[in-house]
Amino acid sequence: MNSNSLTLSDRIAHEVSPDMVGLFFEDINFAADGGLYAEMIENRSFEAIKSKGENHNYVLKEDNLYAWSANSADAKEDALEISFNEPVSEKNPHYLRFTAEKDGQGFKNKAYDGISLKKGMKYRVSFYAREVNYPEGKLSVRVSKSGKTFAESEVEFKSIKRRPKEWYDTITVNCDIMEWQKYETELTAADDVQGADFEICLTKAGCIEFDLISMIPEDAVAGIFRKDLFEALENLHPAFLRFPGGCIVEGTSIMRRYQWKNTVGPLEERKINTSLWAVQGGNVIKAWETPDCHYMQSYGIGFYEYFLLCELLSSKKRPCKPLPVLNVGLACQFRSYDLVPVDSPEFQQYVQDALDLIEFANGPVTSRWGKIRAQMGHPESFNMDMIGIGNEQWESARVDLAPRYIAFEKAIHEKYPEIKCIGTAGPFVKHEMHTKAWEFYRSQAAKNKDFAYAVDEHYYVAPSWLYENVSFYDDYPRDMYVFAGEYAAHDANLSNSVEAAVAEAAMMTGMERNGDLVRLASYAPLFNRIGHSQWTPDMIWFDADRVVLTPSYYVQKMFSDYSGSQALDLNGQEKNLRQKGLYVSAVKDEKDDSTILKIANGSEEEQSLLLKKADGSTYYCNAEIARLVAANGQAKKVVATDAICTTTDVMSNREICEKRGPEAVNYTISKETFDGTINLPAKSFLVIKL
Repeated sequence: MNSNSLTLSDRIAHEVSPDMVGLFFEDINFAADGGLYAEMIENRSFEAIKSKGENHNYVLKEDNLYAWSANSADAKEDALEISFNEPVSEKNPHYLRFTAEKDGQGFKNKAYDGISLKKGMKYRVSFYAREVNYPEGKLSVRVSKSGKTFAESEVEFKSIKRRPKEWYDTITVNCDIMEWQKYETELTAADDVQGADFEICLTKAGCIEFDLISMIPEDAVAGIFRKDLFEALENLHPAFLRFPGGCIVEGTSIMRRYQWKNTVGPLEERKINTSLWAVQGGNVIKAWETPDCHYMQSYGIGFYEYFLLCELLSSKKRPCKPLPVLNVGLACQFRSYDLVPVDSPEFQQYVQDALDLIEFANGPVTSRWGKIRAQMGHPESFNMDMIGIGNEQWESARVDLAPRYIAFEKAIHEKYPEIKCIGTAGPFVKHEMHTKAWEFYRSQAAKNKDFAYAVDEHYYVAPSWLYENVSFYDDYPRDMYVFAGEYAAHDANLSNSVEAAVAEAAMMTGMERNGDLVRLASYAPLFNRIGHSQWTPDMIWFDADRVVLTPSYYVQKMFSDYSGSQALDLNGQEKNLRQKGLYVSAVKDEKDDSTILKIANGSEEEQSLLLKKADGSTYYCNAEIARLVAANGQAKKVVATDAICTTTDVMSNREICEKRGPEAVNYTISKETFDGTINLPAKSFLVIKL
């Protein structure tokens, strides 16, 4: 075992950003619909589109009945029909017309991987319905599997026969169709079940139209967020939440970009959009038609819900600040050349959207967009103070990024000088585009100190790169802040391994030692629904019933839980330790006057570290120690596998997830008497609070 030593002094190197450890939420890997959004019905508004292709070469085709089917074999072929005449909302015009030729016939929804119920849990169901021909009878709403019913409720239907007489006009009209009515009921699970169907049945033969069918568990946080996934985020105590992306902001084309104004207001008025991640472009499936080619954005989690989520994730430890990212008139540069010219009237609407978003977040209830926020239930300001201008765009022969940022920054600061604008340095560091971006921001900041609060850097790299670049920020100029907006270690199998997590911890010690410069940092991506991946690795894996916390999750938690306000000067000792594969940072927490040391052992050998005080004496005191090690005591050797598919002959998404699934870890916290020496298992991360 290698023996090492480290002397800790009280010399303060600089302040550390209180906002450094945050979250980045993008709707990838079914992170929103089918994930954090607690809605259990798939394609609830009958607006599904099938996406096929790659990058800019793709086909979109309406497939409105996706996820829906008749629940009986004797139903006629056209029992389920899609129509768009006088819809609930013209923004989402399609709806279902269902005809039951026999009593008891109905239709069902496959609900992602099937409905999962917990015994005794209540589930709120709602839908719009309109009579075509249903003079008598009720509606049976239920969850069933293999002929067994696990939850059921009978709903009284408002038929034409029960219309009040005053409803009719003075002249008889040859029309029996009633207006849309909203129905609500509650299901209680009689037993646990997984992979079940959601059904609506007509107790009598007849014809009814349906739209916006919803089922949400009673324990959904704020009636919106899936409880176990929300709690996983809450336990991280994030300082900020970057949203909604990511490439999702840009879209595969300008027409398919993320438009925040389509995501607010009543659910039925939120125009549903396709997802960029329904076609090729991730790192999992390479096929003309992917298994998740119907991946959509219902915007059940829209911008209002994002702001609300930040508020809900705020804690006594720290507030969670919103950090929205807006489109700058560019589609995803990895996928398209589609753009809006800067000198066009259309581009001014993109700038106006930014101003309107700030008004929506912060404006008084007397303002246009502040009033809409208030109508949605939040008259108080969301106190947004940061905004991202673009995702990971870069300057090229085709794309003029600089004038786009300048136009946004000027308009925002003329009206809202307090807002901190964040620029982008593209998708890669140590690259020509990265260098040119920094040259641009620094040259402008020399004339306008508020030009950019921080510059957003992204890097998805091998663990070895992170080990080799722990000192990456040591020599950065201190004239502008850094936002590490997307980063992760990609091992040879693109998995959430202990090796990758320890490398990330090593890199984060470099961020923390430079906490005066690196103000914000967020791992990416956040979520992965098992069997529905477009990208791995990810921080949190889940399915309908489980949440799997990865080694990378615990690294983020350890940096968040054991943060400090001041970085201690290590006087170059960290450089010597790096030669041994040990990566360290030390901070002071002014709240309780404690010293916190973080140590990542990236080597293949167990090592020890002796801690000394400035006077040369050895530490002997009570300490709190958090440890992250492989579950079996030894991290696995990660090798490339056939989980990276490059042909159309591919394994299932679930099989790929099994190959890349998170490595098991032990995460422990103990309070013990510290005698000055700490043992560091190979490939481990430890935090010592003295």
